[in-house]
Amino acid sequence: QVQLVESGGGLVQAGGSLRLSCAASVNIFSLVDMGWYRQAPGKQRELVATLTSFGSTDYGDFVKGRFTIFKNSTKNTLHLQMNNLKPEDTAVYYCTAAEPGIGHSWGQGTQVTVSS
Repeated sequence: QVQLVESGGGLVQAGGSLRLSCAASVNIFSLVDMGWYRQAPGKQRELVATLTSFGSTDYGDFVKGRFTIFKNSTKNTLHLQMNNLKPEDTAVYYCTAAEPGIGHSWGQGTQVTVSS
């Protein structure tokens, strides 16, 4: 089962930017799809963005063009570029990946806090 390690979270002011990274223990191009989810206190985990092995992307409705999901083949990492952050984006962000015949794996999460 693939191991995923997120990084890049932190504290940022509203309107600022962060880039999250997810390092995988296997070649990311061998994975069916990868993505980012988030969970705020007292709320359910929700989709932020996904990227399939074919290059198709999907974003949560709240993203509205502010976030971009992409892979770095050289570093074997998945990224989430987040711009124009809002206080309501505060949450723990999780990286996820699906392997053929195995299913989904999750990272430990990285905290993103946006101050107003």
